[in-house]
Amino acid sequence: VQLQASGGGLVQAGGSLRLSCAVSGRTFGGYFMGWFRQAPGKEREFVGRITWSGGSTYYPNSMKGRFTVSRDDAKNTVWLLMNSLKPEDTAVYYCAAKQPSSARYDYWGQGTLVTVSS
Repeated sequence: VQLQASGGGLVQAGGSLRLSCAVSGRTFGGYFMGWFRQAPGKEREFVGRITWSGGSTYYPNSMKGRFTVSRDDAKNTVWLLMNSLKPEDTAVYYCAAKQPSSARYDYWGQGTLVTVSS
């Protein structure tokens, strides 16, 4: 099972970036596909998730409005669209997967670095 995150890079404040998470090795029907981020010296933070089947999304209040998670079944890919980026959004972003009943995410990608310049 592989989750391959990509699309990170350097972007100016106010800009947008779309990250992708390519899924291979199995299907995740019914799973939650989540995005997390971790800034230097900070704890990992939950950004949002989507249910692979059905496409329902959930975001913590702190992430609502600027972040959008979507998926493409045909491409086995999950996306994270980030708008109005701020320097404090600078972090390594990870995609992950878990069953809804699981307390933790079991599958993780390697992370992709997003740097937002002021």
